[in-house]
Amino acid sequence: MKLLRVGTAGQERPALLDADGTLRDLSGLVADIDGALLADEAALGRIRAAADAGELLALDEAGLRVGPPLARIGKIVCIGLNYHDHARETGAEPPAEPVIFFKAADTVVGPNDTVLVPRGSVKTDWEVELAVVIGRTARYLESAEEGLAHVAGYAVAHDVSEREFQIERGGTWDKGKNCETFNPLGPWLVTADEVADPQDLSLRLWVNGELKQDGTTADQIFPVGEVVRYVSRFMTLYPGDVINTGTPAGVALGQPEPKPFLRAGDVVELEIEGLGRQRQELKDA
Repeated sequence: MKLLRVGTAGQERPALLDADGTLRDLSGLVADIDGALLADEAALGRIRAAADAGELLALDEAGLRVGPPLARIGKIVCIGLNYHDHARETGAEPPAEPVIFFKAADTVVGPNDTVLVPRGSVKTDWEVELAVVIGRTARYLESAEEGLAHVAGYAVAHDVSEREFQIERGGTWDKGKNCETFNPLGPWLVTADEVADPQDLSLRLWVNGELKQDGTTADQIFPVGEVVRYVSRFMTLYPGDVINTGTPAGVALGQPEPKPFLRAGDVVELEIEGLGRQRQELKDA
């Protein structure tokens, strides 16, 4: 299923995109798309049954904002340097173990919402990423297969980053990752049963119409199942938690000088095969 949330910010309603591309209202069946729903197989079954029976009312999409596809996110765990080609372009050695940092849940905005360039920023950068949404509580998992079994679905994430804040201002990466609007998510949460192989997805990103990133999840150093297993050894993952699994080569940081960092007025578009497309215009904070 392709689950999403539509409406003005803070007032989104749950919806489903059916096989014909028609937007269907779920508000009569479930309160929202969140961790509680993803952990409730009976509720998900009712959605599938209603969709298959043609019982869901169509929504008028005209002028309807698409919000983040997941409400009440607990935590966003991010994996750094998780693509071989991205590690090479930044001059970094491939990590022996996954690099972990965090984004606050309040960085999440809709897939087509405005992204704000932070005040004083000169190195705002783009990163298309596969987001993994947890559907079952995961703690001390033993195998990558177990890791995959705890995934409810997948989404497109834009891990916007401010490289000066991240790298040159001391401390951890977090200060360059947690500026407001720095995690557009969606448009859809695609349930895991519709993604045959999360290690066989193409990822692309354009800036002002120019292709900048063109990669595949096959290049991940640590594949999705292993990432979930690894993270579960250090923290408990709950339904509705999100893992951003890293970005392929092509970010501004990896380009020759002068590096083409983002500015107000730029337009970024990104997509992952089968998971939908995002478009953001940048403005000054």
